[in-house]
This record gives sequence, structure tokens and C-alpha cells, in this order.
Amino acid sequence: MRHAVKILRAEALKQHRQIFGSKLVILSMLVWPLLQLAETYYMLQPLAATPGIADRWPLAADPQRLLAFLATGALGFTFFFSLVQSAWHFSMERQTGTLELLFLSPANRLVMVVANGFGALVQNVWLFACFSAAMLTLLDVVHVAHPAMYAVVFLALLLPAVAWGAFLNSLLIFSRDSAFLYTLLDDPMWFASGVRLPTFALPGIVRAFGSVLPLTGSLAIVRGALLDGQGVGELAGELAALALLSAVLLLAAVVALRTGEAKAQHTGQLRLF
Repeated sequence: MRHAVKILRAEALKQHRQIFGSKLVILSMLVWPLLQLAETYYMLQPLAATPGIADRWPLAADPQRLLAFLATGALGFTFFFSLVQSAWHFSMERQTGTLELLFLSPANRLVMVVANGFGALVQNVWLFACFSAAMLTLLDVVHVAHPAMYAVVFLALLLPAVAWGAFLNSLLIFSRDSAFLYTLLDDPMWFASGVRLPTFALPGIVRAFGSVLPLTGSLAIVRGALLDGQGVGELAGELAALALLSAVLLLAAVVALRTGEAKAQHTGQLRLF
């Protein structure tokens, strides 16, 4: 346990020095989501005057609830996409030679990739607090069944994001073209996960793709708990599905790490695909 804590601390410090050490970067972490939120809100706001919109999407007819819907989507996307960026930077260590040193170390491989993703999340926790405080203060739309649901919401974002980060790290450190995966997980992720549009408005094939992304389940729980006042009992199905998906992602990360390292030992190259 102490060994794992040391790895977590070391990776978090490395993340801070490499990516988050600049004040300009920290400022952009807040400005960028706010700009994205404003852009999406004013793009969708005219829909509120569309005849029959309340029957198709009741939430869109209420400007405050629409803003809260988009704010939770922006929050979740920022959480998960920060891990895509973190994994992309992690993959660059293969080119600099740092990754080889890490694999020669006695560090547990799964703990190492989890720590790398968790380090990025630590840098973004303050963003969650800012968004939550703004929603609670400015918008009279947050209704929770019990104060403990705030902890459920936070864990529904944090734990799947950690599993997602571990899975991405295990893929990108063995990928020949990490830029391709980075692009693939940018726009498709926010589009298919219901970040800006409800999932019921998407085509069936897109909904099927989005169902295997943990961000989709996290947003369903966040919005259900904060905007619809649902409790743990009402969200039990979503929570169980998200827990199962997180476990599958961690298992897939273990398999990818073992397969990639075994091939690296055989060929001398950190390229699995």
C-alpha cells in the first residue's frame, strides 16, 4: 500500500510539473470549459421558442434547466477529456525514453497507469468545486433527494474516470499513432455521451457507441441526482452498470499492459498496434 501511495504521489507531481505547472494553463482549464458552455448554450437557446419543444424535450423549454444540463455535460467532459490529454502526454514518454525506465522499475504496472490518470484528475478537482458552487448559487434547479447524493455524484465522476484513464494509458503507451486515438476520442466522445444533446435524440448506432463510454453513465447519474432529485434506489441500475463498466475497463487495462509488455520483451519495441 505504501508503495502504491509513493507511485501516486510521484505521478501526480510529474503531471503537475509537465502539464499544470503554468498559471496560464490553470487559467485555460477554467476559461475553455466556460467558453464551450456559453457557445453551446447560445446555440441551443433558440430551440426554446420552437413549437412543440416542451413535448419532445421539456428541459429545453426552461432556460435555467437547459443551462444546468449543459453545465453538467461540460463538467463531465472536462473530467474525462483531461484523461485523454493525460494519456496522450504519457504516450510521448515512449519517445523520450522515460517509459523504458518506468518498465525497468519495480513499480506495479496497473498502479502506474492508474496513478498517471489520477494525477491529472487531482489537478481538475478544483474545477468540479467551481462548477458545483456556481450551479448551486446561480441556478435554482438543483434538487437532491439527500445531501449524501453529492458524494454519489462525485464518485460517479471520479471512479469511472480513473478506470477510463488507466485503460487509455494502457492503450496509448503501446500505440504507434497516439494522435489518431486522441482525435477519435475528442468530438465523438462529447457527441455520443450526451454532453450537449440528450442521448434519446441521437441515432441508434450512436447511442450504442455511447453506451460503452463511461462518460455516458456518469452524466446520467449526475443529472439524475442533481436535476431530477433521484436517489440511490432510483439510480441503482445506472450505478451498477457504471460499476461494471469501470471494472471491465480496469480488466482491459491489465490485459493490454501484460500483452504489450510481453511483446516488448520479445521484440524490444514498445509497439503493440
